[in-house]
Amino acid sequence: MSALLPPTGASDRTTPHVNGRAAMSRGGSANGYASPTAGDTTGNTAGHLAARAGALVRGLTERPWGEVTASVYETGRLVTLAPWLTGHAERVAFLTGAQRPDGSWGVHDDYALVPTLSATEALLAELRRGGTAGGATGGGPPTTPLDGEHRTPAAAAGRGLRALLRWSRGGYPGPRPDMPAVELIVPYLVEAVNGHLEALRAGGLAPSPLGDGAASLPLPPGMRADKLAGVRSALRAGAVLPDKLMHALEVAGDAAAGARGVPITPAGTVGASPAATAAWLGAGRAPEPGHPARVHLEAVARLHGGPVPCGMPITVFERGWVVSWLLRAGVPVAMPARVLRSLNEGLGPQGVPAGAGLPGDADTTSVALYALALAGAPGEPDSLWGYRAGTHFATWQGEQGFSTTTNAHVLDCFREYATGRPDASPRYAAAVAEVAGWLLERQAADGSWSDRWHASPYYATMCCAVALDAAGGGRVERDRVRRAVRWVLSGQRADGAWGLWRGTAEETAYAMQTLLLCESAREEPGRDRAVASGHAYLLRAGEDEPCTPMWHDKDLYTPLAVVRAAIIGALHLAGRDATVAPHLKSAH
Repeated sequence: MSALLPPTGASDRTTPHVNGRAAMSRGGSANGYASPTAGDTTGNTAGHLAARAGALVRGLTERPWGEVTASVYETGRLVTLAPWLTGHAERVAFLTGAQRPDGSWGVHDDYALVPTLSATEALLAELRRGGTAGGATGGGPPTTPLDGEHRTPAAAAGRGLRALLRWSRGGYPGPRPDMPAVELIVPYLVEAVNGHLEALRAGGLAPSPLGDGAASLPLPPGMRADKLAGVRSALRAGAVLPDKLMHALEVAGDAAAGARGVPITPAGTVGASPAATAAWLGAGRAPEPGHPARVHLEAVARLHGGPVPCGMPITVFERGWVVSWLLRAGVPVAMPARVLRSLNEGLGPQGVPAGAGLPGDADTTSVALYALALAGAPGEPDSLWGYRAGTHFATWQGEQGFSTTTNAHVLDCFREYATGRPDASPRYAAAVAEVAGWLLERQAADGSWSDRWHASPYYATMCCAVALDAAGGGRVERDRVRRAVRWVLSGQRADGAWGLWRGTAEETAYAMQTLLLCESAREEPGRDRAVASGHAYLLRAGEDEPCTPMWHDKDLYTPLAVVRAAIIGALHLAGRDATVAPHLKSAH
């Protein structure tokens, strides 16, 4: 298990880069790109970029589990399931501090339901244990009233209940689009919240938010509890569940504890999920010191000083995206042999998983193989054929729904492999044509794409447009890519940024890469000025831009190293583009 544990002395801080402060003292930025200073030139910035790229790549081995933002959903699960774990008080404080003024939790209204249910349930569980504002646990009744006025677990739980009651009457928000395991997670959390309310009423502590006749929270329309009951029954009978369900094992409740057929990895994780791991140990049960799962959870909790992410580790996912995006952008950085080996070592008949405890998937597999091909170490992508589903590829076997970006990455992988292997070209050329046609059918009328793994259409549009442009094709394909380019240009904000909910450095990087990597964009009017304006925005944003989680897991999250790679790549591409260069100084 030591191969995946963070190194001794690893930072617990939640800054985007472990060595961020040291880097800034040398004139760099924690986000991986240079902060603008008086007299900065594009050449000077390029030097900073090379240094930041080198630090980013070295960090892949220094933090082998990956860098992921903390999650309200997952942190709430640990407050409920593992109050014995290191950092419990800090997790409670994280939940109360992350609550929005309207009583909900979450980055955006469309994504508020799951984190609000999880945080509210966790704080109710804390109150029933006798938790105080400081997060201590005892055995008595709540020490603060449920509808208190201060930022305590009690007050936050009351505000959360009021928000949930409001939604239950006027229409639950989201979750849009379909989030992983949401059809199990929401019934599980509604059931748990209602269990707390029933217990509080039985003890004469009926919370005022539901004291007006509402006995319990209903399920959102279209959601049912029968599938959840089936999962629990299967576990109790000793059945082996599909690998992908291990990531959300906590929904099984008591049936998850020590369930037969649930694998624990040598790294001590179940399903690459702190919540799933704690559920497998058993709610509230502290294992002996040294137990692999306990060691894993303690290490994950230390990474953010208590709060935890949804997915950990994400080793191969992080490395595949970082390596491929830096190399595709032509960033001059040496890739450690250890990083490249890790992309290849886990490849098997079902490809490679994003991290230990997860099943193999076509998305991670195609990106890892694409990264290896760009690094000059191509591998046969035959494991991807098992994910073929007609004219497109499923993210995992048995997937319900589909992913446009997974198919864009398969397109990248097949095209890059076939380019270096003319003898293999006919087989892959046919698949490239089919996947390209499938992607074109899913382009929106305005030219954009959307995807199930990211909230922003700028990510999906970049993945699809760049893959289609590189694959070539005829006039139809070129016209469709230009339609995407025009959509990107039309979405730029006055400050030079792009973004779905607000301008962000991450989405600005995706928009710039669409404009810079697509040959079809070069003749589009306004392209060069738009890129220069985006470049200026990225330099202004620097380390001070707040992170906006937009990647889909059980909760929204940000893979920090992956986003930094996107930003570095965009800045590097802009700095070396001959037609953009004349506009850079005026944009700054």
